[in-house]
Amino acid sequence: MKSIIIETKFKVFEDETELPKDAFGLMQKAKSIRLKAYAPYSNFKVGAALLLDNGKIITGNNQENAAYPSGLCAERSAIFYAGSQHPETKILAIAIIAGSINKTTTHPIPPCGACRQAISEYEIKQNAPIEIYFMGETGKVVKSNSIEDLLPFGFDKSFL
Repeated sequence: MKSIIIETKFKVFEDETELPKDAFGLMQKAKSIRLKAYAPYSNFKVGAALLLDNGKIITGNNQENAAYPSGLCAERSAIFYAGSQHPETKILAIAIIAGSINKTTTHPIPPCGACRQAISEYEIKQNAPIEIYFMGETGKVVKSNSIEDLLPFGFDKSFL
């Protein structure tokens, strides 16, 4: 038997004001679009903003549905829009902010498993990492240099 050790490193900022200028602007866009999320069932709103290599910023928010599997997360909403409207453009970074309507969320909330898989697919497609910044409504912001830090044993087309 052999053991595998996986080590990941993240940067943690005390709050969004410590972020680099581009990341701060991206997080502000995510905050703004989060307020427009449609989350009448979970009362949990998420906003995401992507920075593309052409300088455009694409935003998305979660959209719930009474038939739960029919909804869509903020991250995938933005990523799929970018993929359909800017298919040859790379995603450089994504900022994510999430929180409950019922209470203030003060700890960083990472992307769910389905969103991690979608981000992974786009990193593989563009052959370049995507910086990921995530936070709760307030407080610390975590930065990951690549989805590989959040999804070390990713599933990709090589398994098919």
